[in-house]
Amino acid sequence: MKPAMETAAEENTEQSQERKGCFECCIKCLGGVPYASLVATILCFSGVALFCGCGHVALAGTVAILEQHFSTNIRDHAVLSDVIQMMQYVIYGIASFFFLYGIILLAEGFYTTSAVKELHGEFKTTACGRCISGMFVFLTYVLGVAWLGVFGFSAVPVFMFYNIWSTCEVIKSPQTNGTASVEQICVDIRQYGIIPWNAFPGKICGSALENICNTNEFYMSYHLFIVACAGAGATVIALLIYMMATTYNYAVLKFKSREDCCTKF
Repeated sequence: MKPAMETAAEENTEQSQERKGCFECCIKCLGGVPYASLVATILCFSGVALFCGCGHVALAGTVAILEQHFSTNIRDHAVLSDVIQMMQYVIYGIASFFFLYGIILLAEGFYTTSAVKELHGEFKTTACGRCISGMFVFLTYVLGVAWLGVFGFSAVPVFMFYNIWSTCEVIKSPQTNGTASVEQICVDIRQYGIIPWNAFPGKICGSALENICNTNEFYMSYHLFIVACAGAGATVIALLIYMMATTYNYAVLKFKSREDCCTKF
């Protein structure tokens, strides 16, 4: 019969080994997390949510401003209203697509990390798996180029609203406020090409323009377009991270699958 001290020592040793085993298991699990893909997914979800949500509301506010102040005839901006309505539906599709695409890329990142090797033993890939990884690389590059265009396009309404806001600031300045020259300071929205040149009134001047800048629709639309543009920029950064991650994963799957290696992205 063993002494009580030896029994207690053995129990402590077993508990220590068990705790050590749990710690090593946690370290291995954390080492298998695709951190780059995880960060890109969070950034992509945030950017797309900002772009789609803020852009949708800002477009509706823009239509309200045009109808109330710059184009009183519905026929003059009928095409623009249809285009904006179509863009709002496209926003719904973009949000749904990137929600699924982000999850798929994150799952692909998990699959090609060392966690797969630890679970399944040898590091093996099939031709189909390498083909799918290559498809993700190509698709991510295409989406990255497309979102660069979206980012540039989203800066256009920001530029337009900034010009209107800066003109209103000139009207409010002490040098021009209360003088006759105020009514000569105008903004012609027709020069941006969003409404035809025969639209009436098309041009707003002086105190009427200042009243537009003081409306909630203008204030909200201006700032929401800025946030939407920032969201598009965040999505571009997320796709750049995805490009690096998917390219690295594909290179490892393609050229080093016969070696005992694994990816870290």
